[in-house]
Amino acid sequence: MSEDTLPAPAATGGGTAGTIAASAGTVGPATSRTSAPRAPAGRRVTIRDVAEAAAVSRSTASRALTGNGYVAEAVRGRVHDVAQALGYVPDATAQHLRRRVSNSLGLVVSNLANPFYAELAAGAARQARHRGYTMMLIDDGAPTGDPATARALVQMRVAGAILTPVSPDLGAYLREHDIPTVEVDRQFAEGLSDAVVVDNTRGARQVTTRLAELGHRRIALFIDETHWTTGRDRHAGYRQALEEAGIRPDPALVVSSGWDVDVARARAAALLADPDHPTAVFAANNVLAEGVWRASADLGLTIPDDLSLVSFDDAPWMSMVTPGITAVAQDAVAIGSAAVDLLLDRLAAPDAPPRTEVVPALVVRRGSTAAPPEGRPIAR
Repeated sequence: MSEDTLPAPAATGGGTAGTIAASAGTVGPATSRTSAPRAPAGRRVTIRDVAEAAAVSRSTASRALTGNGYVAEAVRGRVHDVAQALGYVPDATAQHLRRRVSNSLGLVVSNLANPFYAELAAGAARQARHRGYTMMLIDDGAPTGDPATARALVQMRVAGAILTPVSPDLGAYLREHDIPTVEVDRQFAEGLSDAVVVDNTRGARQVTTRLAELGHRRIALFIDETHWTTGRDRHAGYRQALEEAGIRPDPALVVSSGWDVDVARARAAALLADPDHPTAVFAANNVLAEGVWRASADLGLTIPDDLSLVSFDDAPWMSMVTPGITAVAQDAVAIGSAAVDLLLDRLAAPDAPPRTEVVPALVVRRGSTAAPPEGRPIAR
């Protein structure tokens, strides 16, 4: 008779983990005198403690707790009961080292204070849990990425990583260490890494076209940068809309504003204080939109009577102010979820060609746009 079919032994007075409870499967006269197994004092419970208390080998205890391999149902139940009674928690790191496989995913965001990235992280973490993985979140606010971030992900032996990259360096380092990556929001490794991005060009073109249809001819663009795919494509959509409307682009109306509300506010105030200020502004992200919105209030300009404002990214505050801000909405939660699925697809098929999923953008119209003010010039 093998240990997988044996009943638990009668209680003994010694042993590291204590004795076996009658509910754990003991039989015979000894069952009435048994007590619940006790956790070892002063140290963490190990698989050896569980095995000894359940009267099985370590390999049997491991098979029973992981579900990998055959164990008789009665023995499996006894091991689980003992593990629960002892408060046993598996050592995930040790499991990963033995199997050389991790059930952890890395998620690196460039600014968790930005609602877009917070929602993206929430969507990714939720989907990772649903798919049986844990998520390690790193808020990497370094302008070019922090080398320590890359090393941490390698040291943690993550199975893969989702990145909102600010340079190609992080992704390249991880791929050198055979950690697959999915770029989200923007791309630095087109053709080398999977990615989930929004249709930035189309969304920017749609909101800029709306301003032109209302009669605006001096339409400013507040943008963070034009070298990354996000800024490049949103700038391209803005230019396309102007060209389609027969509006000559004015370089003076393209304002580089970074990612800081106060910087955007100051630069918007300088532009809008000019008597010949633009009659409309397209802000290429929600942070810049907030800066422009605050600057217009500082100057006593009313939206949309004096200035029309549209944004890329639909932050929560945009539906809470009056009037609400027309914006290109990105479903950040869905983007995070899609990134997890794409990463797990990559783990299942490591040699498949890289894929880029383009998520449609949705324009949410609110009350922040109107025709240009009467009496104001609408063309240079």
